[in-house]
Amino acid sequence: MDLVHGHSSHHVKGLEVHRGRLILYGCGDLITDYEGIGGRESFRGDLGLMYFPEFDPGRRRLKSLRMQPTQMRQLRLCHPSGKDVAWMEATLNREGRRFGNRVQLQQDGMLHLQWQEEHR
Repeated sequence: MDLVHGHSSHHVKGLEVHRGRLILYGCGDLITDYEGIGGRESFRGDLGLMYFPEFDPGRRRLKSLRMQPTQMRQLRLCHPSGKDVAWMEATLNREGRRFGNRVQLQQDGMLHLQWQEEHR
């Protein structure tokens, strides 16, 4: 299985499935000590995702990807509001458009990745 994990952006960025391999361009920070530092609020560095990929070992390809939205509040990891999850969903969909993918919020509160078959 192949997975490329981007790091250093302190906010969630787009993701891609290329030839069945998952590319995470920027995962943001799960837990940080940046709370209260101003200047980049529009990037929503307080919001993050926990990534749960599932791979098909026989085909060495991504089978599914579920992501749990998170939010840092007072240096604690919390569940974000519905409005914040909707912002993350819209951001990931905007970023993913060029890669032929989208995410959708499911009843379990997780964002699920959907991508075009030709990318599988």
